[in-house]
Amino acid sequence: MKPRILFAALLSLVLVQGGLSPALAASSKTTSKATTSASNKASQKKAVAKTSTRKAKQSTAKRATKKVVAKRSAPAAEESAELALDSKGNPLLKSSAFYVANQATGEVLLEKNGGAVVPIASITKLMTAMVVLEASPSLSEELTIDEEDIDQLKGTGSRLSLGTRMTREELLRLALMSSENRAASTLARHYPGGLTAFVNAMNIKARLLSMTDTRFHDSTGLNPANVSSPRDLARLVAAASRYPLIREFSTTAERYVEVRGRQLRFGNTNSLVKNPDWEISVSKTGYISEAGRCLVMQAWINQQPVVIVLMDSVGRYTRTADAQRVRKWIDSRSAERVAAAPKAKQG
Repeated sequence: MKPRILFAALLSLVLVQGGLSPALAASSKTTSKATTSASNKASQKKAVAKTSTRKAKQSTAKRATKKVVAKRSAPAAEESAELALDSKGNPLLKSSAFYVANQATGEVLLEKNGGAVVPIASITKLMTAMVVLEASPSLSEELTIDEEDIDQLKGTGSRLSLGTRMTREELLRLALMSSENRAASTLARHYPGGLTAFVNAMNIKARLLSMTDTRFHDSTGLNPANVSSPRDLARLVAAASRYPLIREFSTTAERYVEVRGRQLRFGNTNSLVKNPDWEISVSKTGYISEAGRCLVMQAWINQQPVVIVLMDSVGRYTRTADAQRVRKWIDSRSAERVAAAPKAKQG
């Protein structure tokens, strides 16, 4: 027998005894190779899929970051206050009526529709605070928010729920700082003689301050019949600046207050009180649809007390932007005066 035939016969015998046919053995090798190849391809696909998923997540995260940055930067852009001047060199403001004066000298710096009688919204609360303080009540006495303090006129809400008990001092702070309507209402109700006597006292005080264009009908400013002129409101701000508590409370940036067992944060409605570039002694904002957005302040600019009254500003940020424009304009005027002043002779 030839050697090749003998070797093949012996190999077949060994495979048969081991329980595996020569054809199946060849098939197993082919299958093993295919399985290994498929396994490698599957692993490659999984790796590609993981890489794609990772890239997709990174892309999504980048897009989300861009959106967050855009949202955060939007208010800053809206509050920007570029200073543009008219043909007379006065700043172009977007408030419908305004009055700016140096409180120390009485000089009127800017005025537009200064005698226009318009709704004043929550600017009312400066007079509310003065009338409360002049009655010399106990500031530590606790008062209760009840159904009479709910706004039935405009339907505004409040975080001072019915049954909330709070000291008169804290209510006064919230009325001035956060323009809390229920706080202002409660303060008026607990005045000697009640709400009617309180409103009468407000109007008497207005006459004593020579505010001839001014009329009050409630303590909150929600009633559009509360009217005044920018010129009158300058007198109101000047008078309010003489009360230490009004200066303190109206310029407090924020405060945490316990309301029925919960700590709630209340912030100032005028963002400028948190701006380190401003030195504000008195501040009050106001808004109802009939009045538009309003802002009154006494601020120290170039070491001078300046009263700023801005009424019926268009847009959410326009009143603060107008205040920034006024300040920039006053600063530029002061710089021009210093430059134009004669220099002292040397030697």
